[in-house]
Amino acid sequence: MLKIAVLVSGGGTNLQAIIDAIESGKITNTEIAVVISNNKNAYALERAKKHGIEALCISPKDYENRADFNEDFLNRLNSYNVDLVVLAGFLVVLPEKMIKTYQNRIINIHPSLIPSFCGTGFYGLKVHEGALARGVKITGATVHFVDEGTDTGPIILQKAVEVQEGDTTEVLQRRVMEQAEWVILPQAIDLIANGRVSVVDGHVLITE
Repeated sequence: MLKIAVLVSGGGTNLQAIIDAIESGKITNTEIAVVISNNKNAYALERAKKHGIEALCISPKDYENRADFNEDFLNRLNSYNVDLVVLAGFLVVLPEKMIKTYQNRIINIHPSLIPSFCGTGFYGLKVHEGALARGVKITGATVHFVDEGTDTGPIILQKAVEVQEGDTTEVLQRRVMEQAEWVILPQAIDLIANGRVSVVDGHVLITE
């Protein structure tokens, strides 16, 4: 059984997609051990509680300095003995020690087809604003492993989404979530849970 921690800062729509996929059997051999947010008002915490999942807030604002936060965050995460950490809209930079501790065991969902519109400054609506400003015709989402860079880890899955005439950032964001993010994030977790994902020479291999 794959034990996962889901880290989220906001409403938790991707978290809900994971919960729904586990409950419907689209994700197998998996349980959510804990949901962690840096925002005490994040609706994601309520989503977790409604499904009987432990939920807690660990905020940098509650610590004297970032080093203390990083240390306590990692210690508390470690206490759940999870196999995989899922970043589902988590707007906190992970400490390098955590990335090394969980090497190839942290995945992130990014709302573009990496390497387009990724890296520092591109998150949330900023990604879709960039896509619309550039006039791209195809966008999408990417699930990737997290490394020390920003959106630079090995890519697991990608799914394309069409940009339509008259799209606003909010409309495009919703379409990317519905058609891509909520599809490939649960799919990636299921692949990992069933031992079908490996990283070789910095690239992901998916076996049948």
